[in-house]
Amino acid sequence: MRNYLEFEKGLAEIEGKAEELRAMARQNPEMDVEEEASALDAKAETLLRELYGELTPWRKCQVARHPDRPHCKDYIEALFQEYTPLAGDRNFADDHAVMGGLARFNDRPVVVIGHEKGHDTNSRIERNFGMARPEGYRKATRLMELADRFKLPVITIIDTQGAYPGKGAEERGQSEAIARATEKCLQIGVPLISVIIGEGGSGGAVAFAAADKLAMLEHSVYSVISPEGCAAILWKDSEKMREAAEALRLTAQDLAKLSVADIVISEPVGGAHRAREDAISSVGEAIENLLKELEDTDGETLVRQRRQRFLDLGKSPLAL
Repeated sequence: MRNYLEFEKGLAEIEGKAEELRAMARQNPEMDVEEEASALDAKAETLLRELYGELTPWRKCQVARHPDRPHCKDYIEALFQEYTPLAGDRNFADDHAVMGGLARFNDRPVVVIGHEKGHDTNSRIERNFGMARPEGYRKATRLMELADRFKLPVITIIDTQGAYPGKGAEERGQSEAIARATEKCLQIGVPLISVIIGEGGSGGAVAFAAADKLAMLEHSVYSVISPEGCAAILWKDSEKMREAAEALRLTAQDLAKLSVADIVISEPVGGAHRAREDAISSVGEAIENLLKELEDTDGETLVRQRRQRFLDLGKSPLAL
């Protein structure tokens, strides 16, 4: 059963009527409904293109959070071979909100790290809805050190509304763990490629995204704070999230203009959740192309260029 977003109500009605007609025909084979159902399909396709051709920043946030979008686990299973998960931070525990380990990408050995939100109630609770605790960031730091030691490229897959803000996480040094992970991103002398597949929220995302190259899916978002959080702070009213989303410049298209994102990966019409295999394949092609750009660059140059990349952010006139 397909999940529809708030702004897709009209689309849901049309597609629902087409499915209802076909269900009736399956029960009564003498009924000929295909012509009418096909007309509804064409109408739904037109409406879908119209809706997704002019998405506002707030609607992009909704699409980025769609529960049916492919998650980190889906990308790892589809794009990486011989994935061997490595668990724990060697200090406190293993954080299931962060996946990571050794793998092969197109027969190239790599380290892959990512946030995993889960796909149903049980897995979302287990994964803490993709909100990592300190041990998750310390696990990521450990894996990046491993990659640097064995000269393996690092690929990070980002999809989180932010780091977990709970009492236990703060007691165990959440901010320090995020800072250490960000620092490690800037220190390793191997190619580091980050892909934002849904939400990239706050420092919880930056800790994986201080990379040589940052790719974003067309309907993903990346921001220092969620629109609801921003609205609650600025206007004391979380219902002003639409205005906040506009002001935050959080869409992939805005961030490409500001040189925060290097490439924007096109999604199928209607979003990645409507054609998951196509979206995953597009991400795989983007990663391959970005790795080729970096594979002949020595470690010292990578570190220097990566640091300079972040020092240069904000110098664009568009950022003013």
